[in-house]
Amino acid sequence: MSSIEVKVPNVGVEGEVEVVEVCVAPGDSVEVDSELIVLESDKATVEVPSPYSGTIESVSLKVGDKVREGSLVLVMSASETSEVADADVEKESEDLSPSESVLGEVSKESAETSRTVQLSVPDLGGSESVEVIEVLVQVGDQLEKDQAIIVLESDKATMEIPCSDEGVLRSLNIKVGDKVSEGDVVGDLEVKIEPHSDNVEEVSQTDSTPESSIELPQTEKQHQVAPVAPSSGGKVHAGPAVRKFAREHGVDLVRVSGSGPKGRILKEDLRSYIKSQVELAQNGGQTGGVCLPEVDLPDFSAFGDVEIQKMDRVQRLTAKNMQASWLTVPHVTQFDEADITELESFRKGHKAEAESRGVKLTPVAFIVKACAYALRSLPQFNVSLDMKNEQIVRKGYVHIGLAVDTPSGLVVPVIRDADKKSLWEIASDCQELASRAQARKLSPADMQGSCFTISSLGSVGGTAFTPIVNTPEVAILGVSKAQVKPIWDDKESFIPRLMLPLSLSYDHRAVNGADAARFTTLLCRVLGDLRELLL
Repeated sequence: MSSIEVKVPNVGVEGEVEVVEVCVAPGDSVEVDSELIVLESDKATVEVPSPYSGTIESVSLKVGDKVREGSLVLVMSASETSEVADADVEKESEDLSPSESVLGEVSKESAETSRTVQLSVPDLGGSESVEVIEVLVQVGDQLEKDQAIIVLESDKATMEIPCSDEGVLRSLNIKVGDKVSEGDVVGDLEVKIEPHSDNVEEVSQTDSTPESSIELPQTEKQHQVAPVAPSSGGKVHAGPAVRKFAREHGVDLVRVSGSGPKGRILKEDLRSYIKSQVELAQNGGQTGGVCLPEVDLPDFSAFGDVEIQKMDRVQRLTAKNMQASWLTVPHVTQFDEADITELESFRKGHKAEAESRGVKLTPVAFIVKACAYALRSLPQFNVSLDMKNEQIVRKGYVHIGLAVDTPSGLVVPVIRDADKKSLWEIASDCQELASRAQARKLSPADMQGSCFTISSLGSVGGTAFTPIVNTPEVAILGVSKAQVKPIWDDKESFIPRLMLPLSLSYDHRAVNGADAARFTTLLCRVLGDLRELLL
């Protein structure tokens, strides 16, 4: 195999143009017409194809370089079939008489430099009389190949119609509000062509030395105008090959972040985006950070001493589940305050009996009992959503999760059948589960099956917070520190009352705002007067 120098061809632009993408690297195998580099001027984007199949030996350019016609692109080792084809072309050149060669030169010089292409509406999947909702270009615009020119909207989809070639728009036959069907002419495009026509063979002049300098002809490719995937709007900076690749895979380029110069979308960007979407689909919609932009952390050791600690299993699971819930659940939080003055008096009055039972009677036991009562009274909170099958799972049991802060992270053991248990039984369960959680002796069964979760920060402090729903539940109650406040007695004075802040976060797909207000109102009423539990 011989080494061949590949140079920048005549791209129809005077002066220097910028290299915006290098598509190959040393060692790559390429076929004829494979994309080597992409050049961009202020008016057009041009792909430089390979004239031969073979292996890349070296690449002389990098992204951002300025080149002109004749600049060296790369050196490649042509395959044997390419060498045979080159020899055939050389033989044909030798067989031409001087007069034939002159005729070839004259023919090329006299060839047309432009032609007119009609831009028409492609197959719209059987739809007829589809409305034009946006016209993105105007007469005189310099258009790129695959640039969106109009946007159509049917009763099923919105689609962009791309430009079939690179050129200047000379006429525009439609406007916003028009109805179009397959085959309707959008406008006329003036396309520049190389100074040789299709019926004139271009003869390659080769040297007798093994290394020959080859100038690449800019090939003209006809593309059928085709509808692309529905777009969310906005302009993108990408070359024809990337746009074609995006159309083939149904990717909306507006959603892809470009890493090239001036935010240009490269093929690597597109492949990375497609990979992330596949991983997201395979994870059943659980992102786990898959489709989120990664945060590039600085070197913290540059600012002072640091210690790196590996996240344990509980921390990893908590982070993953909380992020998945926050991203997939439309959260809303309802705030309220419960007057627990009488409840505290009742609780302290039974302190001696609690000690005799070996149970610590805390406000949490009362809150669990009240929430179980509220879940029975308002069953729309005791459900889970199956969005995949578009179903609501209604539960006939009431199991309540209790968030426990441990040295190894947050865990949520479950109090089962809380609606059927006495206050003493609930207090005992709370004490036992909290103790086992601190000792890391909870079994997987202890943390499964909850219908509703309570997260109490009353022993720590704070006035309110917005807890994250513990999916697949649809609500969670946050409890903050109780405080004595002056409350108007509806007569003539303020009286001191012990008020407990409540924060109910809920999944707005399953619960509406009125129901959330009813839930917290019911909780406040029950916690304010325990006799409500007898009704």
